[in-house]
Parts: sequence; C-alpha cells; structure tokens
Amino acid sequence: MADPIYKTDALIAEDIDAYLEQHQHKSLLRFITCGSVDDGKSTLIGRLLYDSKMIFEDQLEALQSDSKRVGTQGQEIDFALLVDGLAAEREQGITIDVAYRFFATEKRKFIVADCPGHEQYTRNMFTGASTADLAVILIDARKGVLVQTRRHSYLCNLIGIKNIVLAVNKMDLINYDQAKYDAIVADYAAFAAEIGIKSFTAMPISGFKGDNITANSANTPWYGGKPLIEHLETVEIDNATDQTKPFRLSVQWVNRPNLDFRGFSGLISGGSVKPGDAVRVLPGGKTSTITKIVTLEGELDEAVAGQSVTVCFADEVDCSRGNVIAAADSPPEVSDQFEATIVWMDDDSLHVGRSYWLKLGTQTVSATVQQPKYTINVNTMEHLATKTLELNAIGVAELATDKPVVFEAYADSRTLGGFILIDKISNRTVGAGMLHFSLRRAQNVHWQPTDIGREEHAALKNQKPRVLWFTGLSGSGKSTIANEVEKQLHLMNRHTFLLDGDNVRHGLNRDLGFTEADRIENIRRVGEVAKLMADAGLIVLTAFISPFRAERDMVRKMLPDGEFIEIFVDTPLEVAEARDVKGLYKKARSGQLKNFTGIDSPYEAPDNPEIRVNTVEMTPAEAAEHIIRKLLPLK
Repeated sequence: MADPIYKTDALIAEDIDAYLEQHQHKSLLRFITCGSVDDGKSTLIGRLLYDSKMIFEDQLEALQSDSKRVGTQGQEIDFALLVDGLAAEREQGITIDVAYRFFATEKRKFIVADCPGHEQYTRNMFTGASTADLAVILIDARKGVLVQTRRHSYLCNLIGIKNIVLAVNKMDLINYDQAKYDAIVADYAAFAAEIGIKSFTAMPISGFKGDNITANSANTPWYGGKPLIEHLETVEIDNATDQTKPFRLSVQWVNRPNLDFRGFSGLISGGSVKPGDAVRVLPGGKTSTITKIVTLEGELDEAVAGQSVTVCFADEVDCSRGNVIAAADSPPEVSDQFEATIVWMDDDSLHVGRSYWLKLGTQTVSATVQQPKYTINVNTMEHLATKTLELNAIGVAELATDKPVVFEAYADSRTLGGFILIDKISNRTVGAGMLHFSLRRAQNVHWQPTDIGREEHAALKNQKPRVLWFTGLSGSGKSTIANEVEKQLHLMNRHTFLLDGDNVRHGLNRDLGFTEADRIENIRRVGEVAKLMADAGLIVLTAFISPFRAERDMVRKMLPDGEFIEIFVDTPLEVAEARDVKGLYKKARSGQLKNFTGIDSPYEAPDNPEIRVNTVEMTPAEAAEHIIRKLLPLK
C-alpha cells in the first residue's frame, strides 16, 4: 500500500490563530460519491480522510482493530470502516444511509456524502446529491458500467450537478490496464451523451492502494490528468455563476430586535445587491429600495450569492417569511400550477389528488399532484405509463398549489425550482421534485370579481353558511341522520342542501371508482361543490364515508374558520356490519367487492370532531336532535 504523502498545512504548528483565520476563508466544496454496489465509494472517502490527516490517533487505532475484526481487506486497513458507521453496514459490508464527512486541505474545505449503491436506497442517494456541487461516480474496473452507475448518473444530471468525475476504481485489480480503462470511459461517454451530460473528468484510481488520489501514480504513466485531490481543490464552484444571475433572496424571518429596526433576513441565492438598488417583493409585487445590508460583522457595501444577510427597505412594504425579494426589473415568475419531475421517496405510493405540504425555498403551501404523465425507466430512458409513483420512481406530473408561489425553473435556480413534498398526517418527506415551467392556463385563468358575494347571499337567507360533514363507516347511519337533521332545519326555515355519497356518484362522480386515488378525488370534488354552495349562503349537509383525515382536513381548509363542522357518526365495525342494509359487507368478506372501507381499505376516524354521535345508544331522531342542539349555540 502506498504511504500517504499529502502534506497538510504546516501553519497549524507555527501559528494556530493565523491558520484558523486562513481556514475560515477557504472555499467549501460539497461533493458526493456514488455508483454501484462494491465500487469502493466508502473506501475512497476513508482514503481521502486518511491521506489528508483528518483522523485522530485513537480513531486510527480503532480503525486498525476493526479492520482485523470486521474488515474486508484481510490484515490491511479497511478504509470503508471510517465511513460505514451503522452496525448493519459493517455486518453486511454495504452502505445503507448517507454518511457525511468533513475534511480539508491547504486550499479548500470539503463536505463529502457517501451515498449507498443499492437500488432500494436511491432516495438516500438523491438526498445526498441535493446539496452537492460535484459528483464522483465510481466504476469497478473489473465490471464496467452497471445499472446503478446509469441510475446515479441520471439522478446527478437530473438534480443539476454540472461537475462530474468518472473515477474508474480498483485499477490495481486489472493490473492498471489502459485498454480496459479506455473502453470503460468510452462506454460511459456514450451513455452520458444520451442523458445530457455534456462533460466529465475521467481518471484511473485505486482507493485501496492510493493510486492517483493525492499524487499521480507510477503505475499509470499513461494518465496525464490531475490526481483526485488536486482536481477537487481546483474545480470551479457554481457560486461564481450564481453571482451573475439576477438578485434573489428568500426571506427566512423578519428581524425586529427593537422598535427602530426592521429588516428581512435570508440567504442570497442569486445575483448581488447594494444599498440604493430597487427591489420587488413577491408574490405581492410591491417595490422599494434597499437602504442598508446588515450582517453580524457589520454593514456591507455589497452582498452576493451565497451570503446570509439582513436587508432594510426605504418604504414600509409588507414582507414576511416565504416572500422573495428580487431585482425590481428582473423578478421571477409567480404561479400556482406547474409541470415537474418528481422522485418518490416513500414506501407508500403517491395518492393522486391528495393534499401534501410543498416546501419551496422558505415557502410552504398545500399542493395536489395529478396522475403522472409517465415514469422514466432510468436503464432504457423509456417513458412508461403509470397511475401513481412508487418508492424510488421518477416521474413527470402536473401539480397545483392552493396559493401562488414564487419560482424559477430548476435549471435556472435550485433554490426557487427545487421542492419537497411532505405528508400532512405523518410529517414524512415523501417526495422531492424539480419544477419545469408554469402551466399556461395558470397565467390565463383568474378569479372573476363579482359584486354580490357570500356575505350578501348569507344575509339574504338570514343565516350563517355551514358545511355539516357527516363521516363514518358504511352502515353507520350517516345518510339517515343527515336527512333527519335537514328536515329539522327545514322546519326552522333554514336554507339547506343535502349532498349524499350515493347520489353524487350517479352524476358528478359517476366516472370514479373506489380505489384510494378515486376516493380522494371523490372527496375533493364534493368539497369544491360544498364550498360553492356555502358561498351561496346555504347550510350544506354531506353524507360520505370520507375515510381519510387528509381529505377531510383539505375540505376544512377550503372554508372560512368555523364553517366546517365535522360530525362523526361513531358506529363500531361489528355493528355496522350486522346492519349491512345493502349487503355490501357480505360481498366484501367474500372477496366480491374490493377496496371496501373497514374490510380491505382503512377508515381513519376523526381525532377531534366538532360533534360525535353514538348510533348504538341513539336512534336517528335522537342523534339529529343532539346535532341540532350542538349547532344552535354556534354563530
């Protein structure tokens, strides 16, 4: 094994304060290592840490001990153990989770993410790549370009990593054969051209032996390029490119330490700004002028992309977290409908039409994803028809947000073009995506103002609009009780309308089935209709199983506070099944009826309904009277 010859900064021993000052101002490069299983990613990072003297003596002793006990290199040091810290990783000799490591040289600081090679951990790899400036794609010289090599290369290109190093590893195992190396590079170059990778830097290395890592190896005299460390130290980072773009700052918080100061803090993602520059606050569109730029070290004459600052305005402009401050003469777009590429990262598949949280920069909005146009077969680049997205799938779909967001195409801005999707119930990050463009109809469709609004409609009927949302299992008595409540409201001269689940499926929703996606769309449509009826001043009663909390919450958010009244018709499954008025449970138990709530499809009971009725203890008439009594005090 070659001895590490990389020289660390001698200034550490001479003047530690001077070294720390110099170290603080070094540029930072974030990069990932990726590729197929056993291509040597963890070993390479371990070698970089070892050669750059970034491990302590006790760590080295533990590494030597662990290498003998659980290593895969015989009695020699197994550098992969420096990175694979999980017990399961060491036992199996694989990388499972993304491991981040820091090291530094005389010229630059580095954060490297070691990404797993197995296909089932593609989501982990995507997470590691999301903040990277450079990707080191490793190939086992004995195996050549493999499926995961293609997958990871495609993902790196998709996420916008421009600097790619093709590291043909384990050259020592093919006796440093130049012909084999050249064949692998040519094979990869052909694939790279197909997926849009315009350039890459190839180099022959051995992470285990140290060839071409810190210095050019005598074993590859035919290689005239830089060693890996030198390339990483000198490659240009995209920050310089970002600084040439129009000014963008996503507001993270309003800085108000006292009554005399009001500033807006955030990271500048593009361009530069100076006091006196005209800016526009989006999505509102108000303009002002920058009066000063403040940092912890003091005021600045100019701030550029990559800096976190607080800016102050000359005017009292409404601006808060989630707004984007941009150059007045070159603002980004604002829209609420988009086409995007989505990488699905959750074990549960995408629920088409379900409302998810979408986080884009500092903006958080509700979003629904339509049925994907297609998924992408990374191995063949084919576009495949699909109804949803499964774990690790990459697809293209349209999505809509509940309010306009400030955005740019991902190709132009990672900050304003990259987003994540979060499940509203579990709070899990379920997907990540890249915006392509705004849908044209989003720019051409506007709310038409009317002179007679919901207040006038309600005043004419002398009542406050409500949506009484009855939910419960099939056979719980929702429709019967809702009918009784409407009759009593009618006697009280209230203007009402009852939307029943079965009746709606005869017309408005006759095209929908009973899969999860269809049930979600069924409730979304009913919610929109109920909202329109409430706008007309009506008290709307809806009787639907509506099995998922997320969709009931979606309808609640469509309405003003206090207008959505969730009524849980609480009936145990065994009681509802015993009634079985329509014979549906019997069919579901026999397998004749699929996706039936309570049998082979879940029902999520309300956590805190406004009204709960127990149909075991109450007759429908008594339940209706109970609901009316609860409603009367509400204003």
